[in-house]
Amino acid sequence: MEIVFGIHAVQALLQRNPGRVERVLVHKNKVNARVRELLQLAKKGRVKVDQVDIDELEGYADGNHQGVLAICKNQTSLSEADLDELLDNASEPLVLVLDGVTDTHNLGACLRSADAAGVTAVVVPKDNSADLNSVVSKVASGAAETLPFIKVTNLARTLKALQDRGLWITGTAVDETSRSIYEADLSGPRVIVMGSEGKGMRRLTQQHCDELVYIPMAGEVSSLNVSVATGVCLFETVRQRGKSK
Repeated sequence: MEIVFGIHAVQALLQRNPGRVERVLVHKNKVNARVRELLQLAKKGRVKVDQVDIDELEGYADGNHQGVLAICKNQTSLSEADLDELLDNASEPLVLVLDGVTDTHNLGACLRSADAAGVTAVVVPKDNSADLNSVVSKVASGAAETLPFIKVTNLARTLKALQDRGLWITGTAVDETSRSIYEADLSGPRVIVMGSEGKGMRRLTQQHCDELVYIPMAGEVSSLNVSVATGVCLFETVRQRGKSK
């Protein structure tokens, strides 16, 4: 069982994947216009709704629930075989790889940016990575419901397979061989690899990258949060793709 809480997160879930919702709980004293819109979505999706006391809501989630939560079937991640099928059906794939992102808030924010940028799939290693849960769903604002989330056993092997398919792999790292992201060519079928919050990409992951890029920093801060950096990299890729077309 998974709990998704907050008006926007539950609304996005009902819009995108109502079949995953088993029951919606609503604070009986907080049925405003936004909640009524949500209730209409639940009715359309034939999802059971119960109006309950605040104590029952608090038993499932803390005060961030905004008076609304959904009790859902656990969301399942996809596999390498699913990734192959997705790539077969993508004309110009853009894959985001998160190597060791363990913070659920960061994962949710990365998924939100990836969804907005039109990413084909997000790939993470099975070990040493945050998984989909209620926090990720809330932060991702619905992106976790529809964006393909692929967990792989061997990330280096997956990167090699992506290269064999003709995807160019761009990793993010400050290295003597790296260059500004604004000087790199990010057009065409591509993989963007982001490292962990602290140490960045693992050595073996970095070795499988075709090129390394960094985001120029003008201030005193030496690096960006991984979710912010992900958004910068993805939308620079989107910008270049639009310009090339």
